[in-house]
Amino acid sequence: MTTADATPTGPELPKDDLSDLDFAAGDEKQIQLLPTLRDVAIVSLIAVPIQMLATDLSVIDIVIGLAVLYVMCIGGLLLTKYVPLRLPSVAWISLVAILFTLPMLPWSGTILPLVSGIDFLALAVPPLAYAGFAISRMELDVMRRSGWKILIIALLVFTGTYVGSALIAEITLRVTS
Repeated sequence: MTTADATPTGPELPKDDLSDLDFAAGDEKQIQLLPTLRDVAIVSLIAVPIQMLATDLSVIDIVIGLAVLYVMCIGGLLLTKYVPLRLPSVAWISLVAILFTLPMLPWSGTILPLVSGIDFLALAVPPLAYAGFAISRMELDVMRRSGWKILIIALLVFTGTYVGSALIAEITLRVTS
């Protein structure tokens, strides 16, 4: 038996190999501060009218609350860029925001009232809309090459996330009430 005999002669199976796609390695620390801060400022400006629809806050309260959140983002992005510990910027921004609003710290009494009226679900609308528009050709190629398998995995992930969240909420409600 030769290798030619062992080679399948039927239709070729689709390739799952994604090695020819251009993934940039090591770019996670190459955050550019000015463009990122500009983008966060644009999202904050877009969020003002959305906050006006979602909350009963005045425009001044909305602008002040978003400015405080913007300062927290600046702190988190600076930590992302200059601290040698490799954490994503969202983790650093979250840590900065937690430190700004911990009740046992003296400045939380000043900071917390400024941001407490901001509706964070409404604040997520501009980034989520942009993410929907920002699907690149590379991502479409990955989706095409993955085929129907990606649909099954996505459905399982969505179902697991929903069921897991519902289970945690149910347990929390039973324990606290």
